[in-house]
Formats: sequence, structure tokens, C-alpha cells
Amino acid sequence: MPHPATGLALRALVAWLAIAALAIVNGLLREAILIPSLGDAPGLALSGILLCCIILALSYLLLPWLGARRPVQWLLIGISWLLLTLTFETAVGLLQGKSLAVILENYDFKDGNIWPVVLLVTAAAPWWAARLRGWG
Repeated sequence: MPHPATGLALRALVAWLAIAALAIVNGLLREAILIPSLGDAPGLALSGILLCCIILALSYLLLPWLGARRPVQWLLIGISWLLLTLTFETAVGLLQGKSLAVILENYDFKDGNIWPVVLLVTAAAPWWAARLRGWG
């Protein structure tokens, strides 16, 4: 019988995959509608805000399914989501032939970019979702 932590880790990975899929849809929406309609900086900022809301909402909805009931579990899930996101973003950038310097440009607050805020929300979302549910 698998260790309970293994089940939690697997469910957290599945939840992150759902977040990643919705983030890709958000990116397509940003490029196809938001930036052409609003301009670069406002479109990028609105896309970041939408992604933060998506991550928090999905965390809220999936938290009971995840089975995480302790604050340390919420924090570990958030940190794992952050690490998965950083790994994914870096790998995709490198596969696209971007230099590490170009990839790291996404981590500053210029031209409407709020990617660092999205990363903080990603890390904190399970904890915030638990608090919104009145847990802990």
C-alpha cells in the first residue's frame, strides 16, 4: 500500500497540471485578445491578474480533493507548485532556444509584467485557499 504522502504528492501534481493547462489557455487569450485589444502592458497585467485568480480559484476548489488538512501540507504543496512552475518555464524557454538571460527577463516588473506576483500567488494559493475555507 502506498504511503499517504505519495497519494498527496500525486494529487498535487495533477492539480498543478490543471493549473498549467489553464495558464496555457490564459496565455493564448492574452496573445489573441488582451494584448491586441488593450496594448502590451495592460494586456500583460490583466493576464497576470486573471492567472492569479485562476490559480487561487482552482486551489480553493481542489483543496478538499487534495486531502491536505495541515498548514505544513498547504505550504509544501505551494512550494512544489512553485518549483514545478519555475522548472517548466525554464525548460520551455531553453527548448525555444532562449538564453537564460532572456528567460530571467520575465522575472522583473517592466511593461506590465507581474509574473513574480503570479509566482508568489502560486506558492501561497493552497494556504490562502485553506484560510478562505476556514481551515486552520
